[in-house]
Amino acid sequence: MGGVMGHAGMAATVVRYLRSVGAPTAAPGDVSRPRLRAVREDERAPLDAAEFRRVLGAFATGVTVVTAPGAAPLGPAGFACQSFSSLSLDPPLVCFMVGRTSTTWPRIARAGVFCVNVLGADQADLCRAFAVSGADKFAGVSYDAAPVTGAPRLAGTVAWIDCAVHAVHTGGDHLIVVGRVEALDATDGDAAPLLFHRGRLS
Repeated sequence: MGGVMGHAGMAATVVRYLRSVGAPTAAPGDVSRPRLRAVREDERAPLDAAEFRRVLGAFATGVTVVTAPGAAPLGPAGFACQSFSSLSLDPPLVCFMVGRTSTTWPRIARAGVFCVNVLGADQADLCRAFAVSGADKFAGVSYDAAPVTGAPRLAGTVAWIDCAVHAVHTGGDHLIVVGRVEALDATDGDAAPLLFHRGRLS
């Protein structure tokens, strides 16, 4: 892919994928839109971005690497993600959040599938490798193909969840990606996960 796909291009790719698998999509004009108005200065919450990060950093999360298969010359795609969560049991859904300026997300959207690799406590270096933008993130990384989607399943992880893109929603400066779980497995329950807390991995 040359350059970054625009938001409209991302949305069109996801809609084409959902239609190809028979998922319902709204025709143009079918979706009622909320009434929009400008937000007055006296309505804005007095939130400082640094303070927002500091306080939310008190919430510890697990760390994952979200991967997707890819064709030559770029190959597979992946990025480190701590904003991952289970969403629904019936149907089995999970979700993750990705920045709207991400250069990896358009490649995942084009693939229409992804694998969530839950990292273990000894995989901090792997997390850092996938957090770097523009590098060959898979260089020297051992992985095989997830059983249903073929997305990269990284070696040595605590768990993996193989998914198809189910829906994509906007959330401020991020996108909320919902995946339908096609297959999953976990290693021995005694394996410790990698955690992210107050800006540090542990």
